[in-house]
Amino acid sequence: MDTLEKLKILTDAAKYDVSCSSSGSNRKNSSKGLGNGHFAGICHSWSEDGRCISLLKILFTNKCIYDCEYCINRLSNVTKRAEFTPREVADLTINFYKRNYIEGLFLSSGVIKNPNYTMELLIKTADILRNEYHYNGYIHMKSIPGADSDLLKKMGLLVDRMSVNVELPLEKSLKILAPQKSIKAIESSMDFANKKIVQRKNEIKLYKHTPKFLPAGQTTQMIIGADEESDFDIVSRAENLYDDYSLKRVFYSAFVPVVKSEFTKDIKKAPLLREHRLYQADWLLRFYGFKSSDLLNEKNKNFNLRIDPKTDWAINNISKFPMEINKASFYDLIKIPGIGIISARKIVNARKYRKLEYWHLKALNISVKKARNFITVNGKYQGLKVKDKKELKERMSLSDPKSFEQLSFFG
Repeated sequence: MDTLEKLKILTDAAKYDVSCSSSGSNRKNSSKGLGNGHFAGICHSWSEDGRCISLLKILFTNKCIYDCEYCINRLSNVTKRAEFTPREVADLTINFYKRNYIEGLFLSSGVIKNPNYTMELLIKTADILRNEYHYNGYIHMKSIPGADSDLLKKMGLLVDRMSVNVELPLEKSLKILAPQKSIKAIESSMDFANKKIVQRKNEIKLYKHTPKFLPAGQTTQMIIGADEESDFDIVSRAENLYDDYSLKRVFYSAFVPVVKSEFTKDIKKAPLLREHRLYQADWLLRFYGFKSSDLLNEKNKNFNLRIDPKTDWAINNISKFPMEINKASFYDLIKIPGIGIISARKIVNARKYRKLEYWHLKALNISVKKARNFITVNGKYQGLKVKDKKELKERMSLSDPKSFEQLSFFG
């Protein structure tokens, strides 16, 4: 099988893996090297102005010893298999980079023979790129759960970001749908990487030339909708992962029934709008000071698809509103629907000089279309006149969630 045929098979096999954000790397180039992951180099999968910063996203192989019920590359699935060599992946990356097709590499893999053997092949690929071709651009690789800590350390010194997929939000789901995988092995890899990142940050304060370990941190991915997990289960799990392992990002992938399985045959494709609501909630957890228990609880376990989580929280806590823009703290301002971190900073800075009016917010380019229902500006309220929070929720909800369904890349 030639390299182009392998590339066709293994790029298609990688499309369901969503955890390939490239933000946070600051690997500099050298005078003799290729590529640059520093500042103006690889920064985001999507830039602020909407430009796509492209990564070569492939599997090293779609051969796998595991038989996960939800995976298109599962051992028992009849599909065409292929496997690269470390040299082939390195050469593809360099040739694509020189032609300006890509700006970085995202490499995942099925498990060949055992986790250690697979990790050695991935490490060999990164080693060729870094030390033979002197490639200093962005590299994101998947760690294989269950691999020895020495191999995790070697990979962490060569790549910018590493991800260890927890796969499913609940341990009981993992035991049913991926019985060969262990939550203990997955979390052990995350814990080791996190401790090494912290250790290197402390060492670099004392020794300037301490080699970097995963400068862009680590991420993970959860498949949603493959079992009966609730949104509360998912966001609670994500919150714990952020707290325990300082993850840069948790990615959510809506379950797509691409293979027949005894356990998933009656499960339909998860709505992409549900995935979207989880990303909105994840943003609130990471940047807005919310807790999973603020957004959901045992009585209300799933997000309302017709309304975003922040607005839903505000309506459910309507006694906290309306907030006076001229008096609310920064942390209260960012809890107001329609007001983000940048807008809150603008308000805090502007009101140092005078009391704000509605026209000041417009001049600051702050939209109050949604926020007006939750604020007063110098004592004035311009929101909807409603009799109770039920009516407010109804008037602020999508009329038909299906009409706002996200488009799928693969549908």
